[in-house]
Amino acid sequence: MSFTLFNFDPRIMSGVRALGYTEPTPIQLQGIPPILQGRDVIGLAQTGTGKTAAFTLPISQRLLNGHRGVIRAAIISPTRELAEQTCEAFSQLGRQTGLRSMAIYGGVSMDQQTSRLRRGVEIAVACPGRLLDHIWRGTIDLSHVEILVIDEADRMFDQGFLPDVRNILGCMVQQRQTLFFSATMPDDVRRLSRDILHDPVTVQIGREAPATTVSHALYPVKPHLKTELLIKLLRQTPTESVLVFTRTKHRTESVALRLQKEGFKAASLQGNLSQPRRQAALNGFRNGSFKILVATDIAARGIDVLRISHVINYDMPDGTDAYIHRIGRTGRIGQNGDALTFVTGEDNAAVKDLERLLNTRLERHSLPGFDYAASAPERTQSRPLRPTRKPTALRPRFGNA
Repeated sequence: MSFTLFNFDPRIMSGVRALGYTEPTPIQLQGIPPILQGRDVIGLAQTGTGKTAAFTLPISQRLLNGHRGVIRAAIISPTRELAEQTCEAFSQLGRQTGLRSMAIYGGVSMDQQTSRLRRGVEIAVACPGRLLDHIWRGTIDLSHVEILVIDEADRMFDQGFLPDVRNILGCMVQQRQTLFFSATMPDDVRRLSRDILHDPVTVQIGREAPATTVSHALYPVKPHLKTELLIKLLRQTPTESVLVFTRTKHRTESVALRLQKEGFKAASLQGNLSQPRRQAALNGFRNGSFKILVATDIAARGIDVLRISHVINYDMPDGTDAYIHRIGRTGRIGQNGDALTFVTGEDNAAVKDLERLLNTRLERHSLPGFDYAASAPERTQSRPLRPTRKPTALRPRFGNA
């Protein structure tokens, strides 16, 4: 079965062929027809299943006819990286359509974004906070939006964006087609879908679990030995590109620096980085300049790199949903991938939850020649603290103080 099934305009088919697409994935096969029919759609599918093209293609087809220079399609994304990735998909698939898309997110100049909006775009791919900023300032006009996509809705919930999303929806009173995509459906996300969708078609691909193309393994290790184990594992394992997930921003930076000192081509990606540095890390990872990217969960949904061979959970993720999102970066669209997770004694309950999700007992691995009994390094004796004044009661804190 090929993309000719959908009767796309030749200009869109040109983009499909240029990207090497041959057969539609299941989410594309089942999701594109009702979108083309103008139906509201709930798409439930794991990352790496071709979901982005499942809505960019029919949206591009719809926008070929009608006004240009006004925003007619809006896509709300949880992260800057995913917004850029989606915008790039529109640009590549619609290269010959003349449709203009724009990624809108914080960390860059509002004035530059406003200037570009004034020049006219048909597709806006935006993060909730910056989109609201433009709405409140009157620098964006959503009154012509015909089709709205809420992408990675469960990630919106994870990051606390659902109130912002509801505020945005309250500003869009015109009738429209709404597409709702998510890998999982927490209760708050399900309630949102019921509130905003009209008679939706539900397309679910597989169950809420990692792709079957990914193999899983656990590496029990003491917390202070994680970095040494990571280094030795990377030296002994044939890899292509490796995505390493840590829990904190500080740990992301320290692990990446240590890998660099050991001679690995590594970079870090976390929320405190400026947008140019984040983009440089992603671009380097995509083009192979960096073979290893150490990231917080901010990267779990914003990296579209087909050749990621391994995802390594340096820290156990917070819940099975987070595991699904992380692991979705490998084993994409039929390719095989490996998910390796470092676990400590504190992770026993999380491991049991994960095994219930996967319906199997995961293999425990140990690395030959690695000293699992090594002691933690002694901490440098700190100088005595100066006497301090008697502590006073804490004042109440308000707002962002």
